[in-house]
Amino acid sequence: MRVMLLKDVYNLGRAGDIKRVADGYGRNFLIPQGLATLATVGAMKQSTHIREIAAEQREVLNQELGSVAEKLEGLELVFPVKSGQTGRLYGSVTTGMIVESIHEKTGMDIERRQIDSQPIKLIGVHKANVRLTIDLIPELTIVVHPEGESPESVKSEETLAEEEPTEAFAELQEELDSLEEQAAREAADAKAEEEAQELLTRSADAKAEEVEASIEESEETTPAEENILEEQLQEGDGEMESLLAEPTDLTEEQEILADSAESNKEESGPDGLEETAHFEDNMLEEQLQEEGEEMESLPEEPAAEE
Repeated sequence: MRVMLLKDVYNLGRAGDIKRVADGYGRNFLIPQGLATLATVGAMKQSTHIREIAAEQREVLNQELGSVAEKLEGLELVFPVKSGQTGRLYGSVTTGMIVESIHEKTGMDIERRQIDSQPIKLIGVHKANVRLTIDLIPELTIVVHPEGESPESVKSEETLAEEEPTEAFAELQEELDSLEEQAAREAADAKAEEEAQELLTRSADAKAEEVEASIEESEETTPAEENILEEQLQEGDGEMESLLAEPTDLTEEQEILADSAESNKEESGPDGLEETAHFEDNMLEEQLQEEGEEMESLPEEPAAEE
């Protein structure tokens, strides 16, 4: 919901401001306490007037409570309490106890709602704010120490506790720096290894391309070689054609045999094929016998003298 503040509200805004707040916070606290009203059109028309009045009142309060804020700023309140070994209190230091301690030390009456602090449940040095006005917020120092011990023991422990984190932080920072350096070195090594791997890959690719190119060159036929092959093929084709074109030379005897065989085929017809084949066999046998007799009649060559 949207509300218009009628008074200054700590951690929210100044009078005349338009703020969006939770419904429960607005309806159950701000509006019933007279700190705000619904941000209607009519209410927002009065925002300028409300701011002017609030500014005048704020200035008067700041002048009146300025001396109070000076006395409360840095005021140290000490509370001896019962606690366990872990430093946890058997109870707590409440805002009511803080208000009573302020009255005992300064004689000033402060309302509990003006103390900005949660109940304190641990041994140590704590801080709390006093909301005098929206501009005047002095800070208190609250020392909670075990009964039977001096407040200084808690303060010294608090000082050591403040120093220890500083030393621990320095050690952590050094460790972090060393880790960052190591990470940077590892990153540089990884990058160098990646570049080397990329270089090897490029070299291997270039070598493979060279091998492929050489293979292609060896497989390719030059124009001169193609011309030679074409001429050889043409010569072979010419020789084949000449061989096919030339008639087959037959001997006189083979011609006679062929003519007789042809004539026998014509005369005998299909039934005389067997007789013709027998006749041809006899003729070949006689021819072979004659050639053998001629070879025997040839004179023998004299043996070479040793």
